[in-house]
Amino acid sequence: MTVTPKKALGQHFLVDENILGVIGRLAQLEADDIVLEIGPGLGLLTGYLADRVRHVHAVELDRALEPHLAERLAGRANVDLVFADALRFDLAGLSPRPGKLVANLPYNVATPIIVESLDGLPSVGAWCVMLQREVADRFFARPGTKAYGAVSVLIQLVTERTGFHPVSRDVFRPRPNVESALVAFRRTAMPADYKDVKSVVEAAFAHRRKTLPNSLELAGLATRDEAARALGEIGRPPEIRAEALEPGDFVALAEALE
Repeated sequence: MTVTPKKALGQHFLVDENILGVIGRLAQLEADDIVLEIGPGLGLLTGYLADRVRHVHAVELDRALEPHLAERLAGRANVDLVFADALRFDLAGLSPRPGKLVANLPYNVATPIIVESLDGLPSVGAWCVMLQREVADRFFARPGTKAYGAVSVLIQLVTERTGFHPVSRDVFRPRPNVESALVAFRRTAMPADYKDVKSVVEAAFAHRRKTLPNSLELAGLATRDEAARALGEIGRPPEIRAEALEPGDFVALAEALE
């Protein structure tokens, strides 16, 4: 059965079985795991997961893949195949509740899916995802680097990285024009006021070339004076920019702005 990838959906199908063992190792798969896979594509990873865990929720946007996936996954009663937009579907309502997110994520939605899962999927305690290398590097970038941004802060506030593996372009069809990587991370803790912290982080990085007080004011979150005062309370100068703050500083800043 021939399937044509859709560029508009960011489809790069996983076709090389050799990478599956690396995914399984980084995901630390166990027989009792409930796994969420977003973007199963041709079902290569889905079948591998189904043979090793208790249950797989596979969420796919492209209905055209239904005949192929039905054939590939025939006889695997522990797979629930859902055709829906993962950014709109109630993933938190899946039953049984997923404890791991393991996926070759579509390039164009990878970042929002991960960011939304941090608080939107509290049952998920571990992630192992295939991403563009640039995006994977951004997740755990350090302060002061070009890659460090709001996504870096939010992910590092909630998780810690447990694994990383560069991936050859040859494992995909079509072969992408960018480098890819597997990144694995696990949930550690979430600030009690995470929603407030998230608002501060997003506002702080909304205008990267501005000082943090100016960025917060432009975003409508606080006046420059209020932001400067809050920065002083946490021992940071008013002329500092968001990219110079450690992830934990944003928790303290959100508290100081209350």
